[in-house]
Amino acid sequence: MKINLIQTDIVWGDPQANCAHLDKLLADAAPADLYVLPEMFTTGFATLPDATVEHEPSAGLAWMQHKAKELNAAIAGSIALAVIPGEDPESPFKCANRFYFVRPDGTFEQYDKRHLFGYGGEGKRFRGGSERVIVNYQGIRFLLAVCYDLRFPVWLRNRDDYDAILLVASWPDVRRFAWDTLARARAIENACYVAAVNRVGSDPACTYNGGTAWIGPYGETLAEVPDSEEGFACGEIDLDHLAAYHAKFPVLEDADSFDLVP
Repeated sequence: MKINLIQTDIVWGDPQANCAHLDKLLADAAPADLYVLPEMFTTGFATLPDATVEHEPSAGLAWMQHKAKELNAAIAGSIALAVIPGEDPESPFKCANRFYFVRPDGTFEQYDKRHLFGYGGEGKRFRGGSERVIVNYQGIRFLLAVCYDLRFPVWLRNRDDYDAILLVASWPDVRRFAWDTLARARAIENACYVAAVNRVGSDPACTYNGGTAWIGPYGETLAEVPDSEEGFACGEIDLDHLAAYHAKFPVLEDADSFDLVP
């Protein structure tokens, strides 16, 4: 399977502009079976009280469904979505940081970000998800993860139930060393591929310099996008290579069991 990771700037609070920009970027992208976009790609990291979020039905999801059909490929990324009424009159909706995996026929699976970034105020406006989601697409099993999830290895533990982690993020440049280190650590400890997709540019709170990379099970960088630039990291998932690695070094057989994690 061919995978294309999209590193892009995001216009603050403007889903229409961001989808239009992605239309132009994807027109120049190499053909792939799966395209992966950053966290909250339609709005930016919308945790501020006055930040724009999408409402159901999501225009961003509709765009993803249209684009998946047009490209005849799956497309994945997260959206800031108002999902239920909130109790705070100043914040009338509770939101979800919802990661959609959309298939070419328009059907989709979703994961609500489990670990909310309290330091950045995400927990005040958003509710965390409770279910770990693995998507099977073209015979490859993908664990869905969003940004801050990266810091919690128990949640991401490979129970021999996935082949790759799809990790989408808005990870600021001031913590870039942690991003690079942890993404490769998750690949190594879980003996899997990691698609680590981050944004560039800035929003009212932070600046971002990327670090989008396709990482192999040894922690090796197989493809990456230059820092601070929009662009693509194109790679391939080789299940035969992964199986040979597991057979040679069966580290997952010796892993601890975390029965309390759903």
